[in-house]
Amino acid sequence: MTVSDPIADLIVRIKNGIAAEHKYVDCPLSKQKVAILSVLKELGFINDFIINEELKLLRVYLRYGMNRHSRISTLRRLSSPGRRLYVTAETIPYVKNRKGDIVISTSQGVISGSEARKRGIGGEIICSVS
Repeated sequence: MTVSDPIADLIVRIKNGIAAEHKYVDCPLSKQKVAILSVLKELGFINDFIINEELKLLRVYLRYGMNRHSRISTLRRLSSPGRRLYVTAETIPYVKNRKGDIVISTSQGVISGSEARKRGIGGEIICSVS
């Protein structure tokens, strides 16, 4: 099965895993997904992820807080293959009064929106998370 938007597939798998209160979700492996998950881990929205090269699989361990409430309340794909969304360093949006962040693909790799603001670089907004 081929997916037209693998990043949207990753986001949907995470959202479905949270809705079903799973401990982890599995998805196909790609370098960009690894970069996105690294940012989500750095921001504290997921616990960890494991790469299985043999099966070409990523296992994402979801993070829950008190009373089994997920750390992720909103996860949205903003840029898509049909409609790319680019921003400059000055126009990087804030998410939920700075309680969330965005994941942005820049010339220096995939980083968080706050990190891109610090470095003064823009790029393509991949998703927002809060």
